[in-house]
Amino acid sequence: MSSQPIEPSTQLPPPHVQRMHQILLWPLRLMPLGDAPGAPRRPWELLPKGAEAGPWHELIDEYTGDPASFHERHYQEFVTFLPYVQRFLYGDGRSPGRPQDGRSEAGMKVFRRRDLVKLRVCPRPGATPLTLDVVHVDLYFFFDVDVVLLNVEVCATDLELRQAQELLYRLGRAYPSGWDAQGLPLHSLASAEWLDAQGQVLSASDALEREHYIAHVQEHRAPCIAEHWAFVLRPLVVDHSNEPGALRFRQIEYYRMPMMAYLALDEPLALTRSDMVSLGLVTGPQGKPGSQQLPFAEQHLHDFESKYCYDRFWGDAGAAPNTRYLCSGHSLVVIGRADSSFFSCRDRGVLAHFRHQHFMIFLIAHFQKASLLMFSDRLVEALRRLNVQDAENVRRFKRAIRSSFEGFLRFSHRYWFHEVAEQAQSRALFRMCANHLELPVLYAEVKERITDMSAYLETDSIRRQANTVVRLTVVTIFGLVGTITTGFLGMNLLAEADAPLSQRLLYFALVMAATLALTVYTMVKSKRLSDFLDALSDERMSAWNKLRAFAAVWRSGPD
Repeated sequence: MSSQPIEPSTQLPPPHVQRMHQILLWPLRLMPLGDAPGAPRRPWELLPKGAEAGPWHELIDEYTGDPASFHERHYQEFVTFLPYVQRFLYGDGRSPGRPQDGRSEAGMKVFRRRDLVKLRVCPRPGATPLTLDVVHVDLYFFFDVDVVLLNVEVCATDLELRQAQELLYRLGRAYPSGWDAQGLPLHSLASAEWLDAQGQVLSASDALEREHYIAHVQEHRAPCIAEHWAFVLRPLVVDHSNEPGALRFRQIEYYRMPMMAYLALDEPLALTRSDMVSLGLVTGPQGKPGSQQLPFAEQHLHDFESKYCYDRFWGDAGAAPNTRYLCSGHSLVVIGRADSSFFSCRDRGVLAHFRHQHFMIFLIAHFQKASLLMFSDRLVEALRRLNVQDAENVRRFKRAIRSSFEGFLRFSHRYWFHEVAEQAQSRALFRMCANHLELPVLYAEVKERITDMSAYLETDSIRRQANTVVRLTVVTIFGLVGTITTGFLGMNLLAEADAPLSQRLLYFALVMAATLALTVYTMVKSKRLSDFLDALSDERMSAWNKLRAFAAVWRSGPD
């Protein structure tokens, strides 16, 4: 798949980024309401509507909206995927053999907010702030899966390579990982501000409030989401926060958001191997511009090109020469020549592919991983809350496990794909993402866990049914003695057929009470009576041992 890296010429100046697109994809787990086993099946219906509608509005996309907005790039995106993936992503439209309104929905709903126009960031303290254009901010909901994906795309032009590397490394972090001795956040942006169309600040990051983050973890045993990201998601709120909200979420993966990037460079061949590793593994800039310093040891990176690079177009020929894809699972980065019209084309070229079919490939892979982790979390929580001494708690546990099993079956048949496309490039990129994310291994592990839990419930149900059958059998056997004795040849011990009605009712009540008491008592002792019947039927036991087994029926102590 990949070739050895092309060494840059020493005469080439440091590369310059003419245009950059960065796409963040943040998977989150939606939490259930009350004692429900899972989140609502259609969680987007809980978003505010009408006069109280918030910033999120359902996106009427090119497939369901104005036909004039459907362009060739959307057509190319659609035909890239296999039919079952097309039905998941876009639904199933009308056909002559079906009613005119007989179209099935896609497997997801997309909501967009349009009030965020710019993002002003400062990568490091004292650095010059950069203002990025916000292309779109979307929420992806999915049917029958308690997962939501936040998608943010920003773009910028005329950047130094180091500035682009800093943005790729620092922008997509849900909260600071720590602070240095001066109290400055590590690895994340020094500051971030969302701006509206008038340039007014709508929300700013709070990464410098170290004590707030520390106190939140100490109190809730859960990280505190940075304010500028919490603002984007509202009215969705963190499950551990005190904010009111019907839609609550929890972090499901690492705090670094999966990321895609498109870099149009003036001279891609000027990138050093250190630059390639930094972009492919998103490690941030290393050393001085043009440095050969690697972020990790050479023996750790000896297979970097074969493992992380898709080099089918990494050459001087073709419509988009010197184009390379770098995929680590967590990231998918494409670099190429800015002066190549095909590389920069928004309708038919690499940029169009990056923002459409390649984005969908990345989304599917991370949606699958997030869903599998969500199912695993649900099993862990159900077990953690189990109290076998509480019958109602046991019933809730069974409902939670059955709900997880049913949800996993729907996920497997609707959303789990080993292949998404037959096109060589799309197939290769999806396989790289899936293998780096270890999706097949994770799927097998979660499937085994859910199958084990389901098998446990079935075994427990069979055991309970067997115990019930034993008890009924014991009651029947001992009741049979009295039934045959009193009913022999239709014999009545008391000839009260002509007695007054009140007397007959009295006898009836007394006999019913005695029979009921005897039946209940037999049920209470049914386990020990069953043991006695087993002993009685065992021809190898002596009469004395059988008598002892009979006496054990009334012995005090646990069964």
